[in-house]
Amino acid sequence: MPCLLVLLALIAPRLTILVLWFFTTWFRGLYHNLLWPILGFLFLPATTLWYSAVVHWWGGQWTLWPIVGLVVALMIDVSPGHHARRRRWRRVEEA
Repeated sequence: MPCLLVLLALIAPRLTILVLWFFTTWFRGLYHNLLWPILGFLFLPATTLWYSAVVHWWGGQWTLWPIVGLVVALMIDVSPGHHARRRRWRRVEEA
């Protein structure tokens, strides 16, 4: 089950956040107010998931691997996305 959740988080991080928020206690006690999880859900969903994983699994200690994961999560969040690559591929096929 954890492997499926990781795959879901990579494919659809917003859906993963919603599933974790409504069906588990994963986010309980992580944030002091509701603003940060909402902003994370809207703008940086993979980074929000990674932050919660670091707090749960590493106790909030930002050592080498949590920072590497943070960089990867930020790259996922700021990448142009699947739709931009798909449009580019369609243009190449038409030419």
